[in-house]
This record gives sequence, structure tokens and C-alpha cells, in this order.
Amino acid sequence: MLYIYFIIGLVLLAFGGDTLVKGAVGVANKLKISPLVVGIVLVGFGTSTPELVASILSVFQKPPAPGIAVGNVIGSNIANVLLVLGAAALITPIKIDMKNFKRDSSFLVISSLALVVATFCGGLNFFGGIIFVAGLASYIYYCYHMESKNKKALKKMQKEIEETSPSKGSVLKDVVITFVGIGMTLIGAKLLVNSSITLARQWGISETIIGLTLVAVGTSLPELATSIVASVRKQNDVAFGNIVGSNIYNALFILGVVSLLTPINFPNDVWESLIIMCMVTLWLISLGIFHQISRKMGALFLIAYAGYVVCLM
Repeated sequence: MLYIYFIIGLVLLAFGGDTLVKGAVGVANKLKISPLVVGIVLVGFGTSTPELVASILSVFQKPPAPGIAVGNVIGSNIANVLLVLGAAALITPIKIDMKNFKRDSSFLVISSLALVVATFCGGLNFFGGIIFVAGLASYIYYCYHMESKNKKALKKMQKEIEETSPSKGSVLKDVVITFVGIGMTLIGAKLLVNSSITLARQWGISETIIGLTLVAVGTSLPELATSIVASVRKQNDVAFGNIVGSNIYNALFILGVVSLLTPINFPNDVWESLIIMCMVTLWLISLGIFHQISRKMGALFLIAYAGYVVCLM
């Protein structure tokens, strides 16, 4: 029964995050909110909702399971690059939009370094949470400032928003869809976190390992679905930008918000995966030289992820 709860939690979390984004984008679109604001803020926060809810629930367990919260973020960032981008590139080589890449890569490095500093300090308190959230706010403002001058980017953002949530039905319908998404995400996260903690104890492995693998992959399913669809449609820059933005949100937004609610103690067994996350981040940034992620590189990403998971177990 425990495994069934785990699978149900994964499914609800994945579909809940996607439903939440569609509903919220639909409401914002009908209220004539700027497509740029919707694309940068709502979609970014929405796709990180599964990770956020799972992390919050894990630290408020009795006893708390901070390993799942921290492992979830680090593991999701690794899975986003190696698993999600690897799968997307295997379908269609991913072209890298160098203008956006130059803008986002610096924040990606900063967010990764922030995680290293927090781990070195042993965790995050309320003050650290403020710094993390302020860092994300700076990123959002910078993105808005840069993109607001680009008419081509605005048109492209509008098209992506219309594809995410077509403007059919009333605002009330979109509000209902949003709350359904929130409900699915909450229930899914609760089932996933509770079953993950029990499984970790039954298997005799740490909660951090569960967070780095099972929970991380589960909460990365929305990004996987979005990137694969974008790759099939040959919207390669969407697939790439989605992952880079998601990794920045994961590090700064999720751990920042959780630490504002309660201090987080980082477990010692997270160091190895954190170093791997930083190496994967540098690997991703180095691909900017080639302006694309080829099918061969996508295959290498997937092989590297399989090796990472095997070594953890």
C-alpha cells in the first residue's frame, strides 16, 4: 500500500503543478496582466510549486526531515539538467538562445554558490531566507527589465502563454482550475513525503538520498513534460530556458521561503551531491560555447544521471 501512496503522490504532484500553472496563467491572461509578468513570475513560481510544497511539508514533519527538503532542491537541479534536458535533446537537438543564456547563466552560478555557502554554514535561518528571496526578486526584476525592451520576446511570451492556457471559458473556471491544482499539489506532496520517509526507514537509507532521487524526480515531472513537449514542437529555447529558470527558482525561492517559515539544518550527507550539482551546472554553462545541446550530449546527460543514481544507491 505504501508504494501505491507513493505513486499516487507522484501523479497528483505532477498533474497538480501543471493544472495550477494553467489556471493561474488563464486568470492572469483574462485580467489583462502583462504577458511578460505572467511568463516570468507566474509560470516560474508555478513550475516550482511541487518542490516548494514537498519541501515545506518535510520540514514540518514530526520529527522534521530536512534531508528531503534540501535533497529535493539539489536533486531536482541535477535531474533537470541531466534527465530533463538529456531526454529533450535526445528528441531534438536544443539550440541555446545566447542572449538569454548570458543573462541567466550568471544568476544560475550565483544561486549554486549560495547553496554551497548555506551548506558550509550548516543551514539557513530567517536572515538567510531573506537574502535568498531577495536574490530571486533581483533576478525577476532583471529579467523583466531586459525583456520589456524586446518586442520580439513579448510576442513570443504571449504565444507561449496562449499555448499554456488558451483563453476559453470564464475567469471563474480558471480560478476553480487553479484551486484544483493547489489541492492536487498539497495532497500529492503529503502522500509523497510521508511515503518517502517511511520507505527511507524501511530500506535503511537516509532521507537525503530519498530526497535526491525519488522526490527530486517526482517534483521535476512538470519540467520534464514541458521540456519534452517543447522539444517535440522544436521550441528548443523554451526547453532550455525552462530548465535554467527552474533551477534558479528551486535554489533561491524554495529554500528561501522554507527558511523564512522555519530554520533549515542541512544534513552532512548532502555535500557530495551538491558538488555534483555544481559540476553539472558548469557542464551546462560550458555548452554555451557550442550554442546547442546535441543528441550525443543528451545521451551523455542521461548516462551520467543513471550513473549518479546508481552511485547514490
